[in-house]
Amino acid sequence: MSAQKYTGSMTALATPFLGDGSLAEADLKKLVEAQIQAGIDALVPVGTTGECPTLSHDEHQRVVELTIQTANGRVPVIAGAGSNATREAVSLTKFAHEAGASGFLHVAPYYNKPSQEGLFRHFSAIAEATDRPVVLYSIPGRCGIQIDVATVERLLSKYPHVNHIKEAGGSVERVDELKKAMGDDLVVLSGDDSLTLPFISAGAEGVISVASNVLPAEVVALVKASLAGDLKTASLWHQKLYPLFKNLFIEPNPVPVKACMVQAGIFQTGRVRLPLCEMQPENKELVLSIFSALQAELTAQA
Repeated sequence: MSAQKYTGSMTALATPFLGDGSLAEADLKKLVEAQIQAGIDALVPVGTTGECPTLSHDEHQRVVELTIQTANGRVPVIAGAGSNATREAVSLTKFAHEAGASGFLHVAPYYNKPSQEGLFRHFSAIAEATDRPVVLYSIPGRCGIQIDVATVERLLSKYPHVNHIKEAGGSVERVDELKKAMGDDLVVLSGDDSLTLPFISAGAEGVISVASNVLPAEVVALVKASLAGDLKTASLWHQKLYPLFKNLFIEPNPVPVKACMVQAGIFQTGRVRLPLCEMQPENKELVLSIFSALQAELTAQA
């Protein structure tokens, strides 16, 4: 089985919609192309930022397919394929595998909150459906459960291609624990833009980013400096980007980042699907003012 690893800057792609609520395929192609031109290391469609819970199966598959086709082998595509139903997760993985995905992002099953043994069996079924890298996604705030270090270690021991974890529990200590247990055999990726620098300082090897939908080159610069051990440059980028990192979560993701994408001319609409809805006017004004100020600063420095 493959033990290929993905490190660096990866974008959790937002899914664009037209005014009537259908997929905006031209906008998705435009986004993918812009990401590649900016030097992003990998693309992650149909995760939380891609609004996977409200996409139909056909739409989910179309976004994966279109991302792979547009990337055309220039960067890896790590397809979101998670579900709290194991059979569905396996089915989505098999589809993405056949479509040409390089790897797969799998969130811990939400709502039904399985035991650690249940998590092991869930991810084992997924691992047996592909020989390409599986990226575990631990986000207790959304799922109500954490993928324990011992469970990750058990999976990696049996399935060498289950060799990544997107860590979004907000704890630098978790990075330390994971790296102490598995070292370089496991790639730890930050699931929070604002924690990218501290996570990499503790041994993580990249980020799956929301902010890179609008500022891919800048996130790439932050991650490259962090991985190179250039703390001065990395800290400057972190300080510059932190206000946006923080306020992109002032309301549920991806509502704020989609508003920024419209302002940047990347998407035609910032439409999201219920139960998500548009931002409160004061929050939208705050986010867009922070983004505008940052754009102006970056333009002046170019």
